[in-house]
Amino acid sequence: MVILTAAITLTAAAQKDNKILIGTIDSVYSKILNEQRKVWIYTPGITSGYQGAPRRYPVLYVLDGDAHFHSVVGMIQQLSQANGNTVFPEMIVVGIPNTNRTRDLTPTHILSDPPMMDSSGSAATGGGENFGAFLEKELMPHIDSLYQTAPYKLLVGHSFGGLTVMNVLTNHTKLFNAYIAIDPSMWYDKERFLTACKRKLAEKKYEGIRLYVSIANTMPEGMTLKKLDKDTSSDTRHIRSIFELDKFLKANPQNGLKYASRYYSDDNHSSVPLASEYDGLRFIFDYYKFNASYKDFSDSSDALVIKLKTYYETVSKEMGYKISPLLSSINGLGYDAMSKKFYRRSAAFFKMNIANYPDSSQVYDAYGDFRATEKDTLDAIANYKKALDIKDNAYTKQKLNALQNKQTFSVTEQDLRKYTGVFEIEGFGVAATIQVKNGALLVSVPRMEDTQLVPMSPATFTVKDKNGYTVHFETEGDKVVGFTSVQPNGTFKAHLKM
Repeated sequence: MVILTAAITLTAAAQKDNKILIGTIDSVYSKILNEQRKVWIYTPGITSGYQGAPRRYPVLYVLDGDAHFHSVVGMIQQLSQANGNTVFPEMIVVGIPNTNRTRDLTPTHILSDPPMMDSSGSAATGGGENFGAFLEKELMPHIDSLYQTAPYKLLVGHSFGGLTVMNVLTNHTKLFNAYIAIDPSMWYDKERFLTACKRKLAEKKYEGIRLYVSIANTMPEGMTLKKLDKDTSSDTRHIRSIFELDKFLKANPQNGLKYASRYYSDDNHSSVPLASEYDGLRFIFDYYKFNASYKDFSDSSDALVIKLKTYYETVSKEMGYKISPLLSSINGLGYDAMSKKFYRRSAAFFKMNIANYPDSSQVYDAYGDFRATEKDTLDAIANYKKALDIKDNAYTKQKLNALQNKQTFSVTEQDLRKYTGVFEIEGFGVAATIQVKNGALLVSVPRMEDTQLVPMSPATFTVKDKNGYTVHFETEGDKVVGFTSVQPNGTFKAHLKM
């Protein structure tokens, strides 16, 4: 509703108990690795006001999760939610902390290079295939069973993690849709893995898969890229091995892999991850940014609707499954156009929602509002009835009764006083004061004009002169303890302040 939109504008994403939380810790027991593995989970719902709508999200798995989780989450949140940006899609992020890093993130068992030893005195290397099996057979099914995941998955790794990215790409090609290998340790096992990797990259087909490789400046002082071509010292082995991989990938585009890379001359092995994560995600989602002008949002035509349809068709094709704009967002655009009497534009938005969400009562209720505004009473009645066939709703029923000249609901001024009080909007730290003035139930929010609530049925109200808004009050006995507001831009809850 208008008052809650104001609340969002007036506050930052405040968290409960004065703590800023970006994720939770989960765990899964791995029979393959014979150990309990913790994972760090970020879901868009923690910061975006997600209210349980049936949305599904791509999943980004990041290796060395304790080192890179915060930077990846912050980047994705900023460029998918904040300030209306749509550079990346909203994503679930799964950070995988290490237990035995060298064991898990190396593809082959070696006795030296590096001489990493476990407690038994054996070189703790070569567990990459077991770790990959853990990802595929245990962790990913676990995440899919608990979270609202989409069938699009990404893998990000740095150093030995980058080595693992290349191992999964070449040996389990279809496990992920996109990969980011950050300064990968392609020197490993005296470049034997690099040789095997090049062979598999040439033999297999990678249509629809994207890979981004970053290369840090790990050259010793005095070394240059020109000198590097002829150098054979161990000091340049790391960077030379990545450039060799990069050269091979650029020379062999016939495998269908969508590939990009970048050399970061001003970053070393430790500083390169942050820039690589950003550049890698920009490359992987180079089709995702929605470019719209002021005219697109301000004219009366249906040009924006056509533009949005084309955009979501492109995104759906690239990501391999149908993606639709949020029902609430399109409803909001439809009602906005209707308030401006841009009826062609409004109808196109509401019809888009009907096409994308044919099983939702909300889309028919909204289109009924539009048809009622156009004075097409019969079609408005038909749409309200269709909405009610899907889900009973007091507000829809009241509008239907009004069109059919049936008695509507009313309350006395004394009845309205039951709904008064100061209510805190959950998750935003803003209070809405509801009081009776001159026989009307009014809502006040700091710095905003009062909004009038109009009764539709016991405990259910709408907003005067606004379509698509309902407020339902929750009670305990005869006492009102909170309300839920359903509106074009989402669903919000509030509780009575004690």
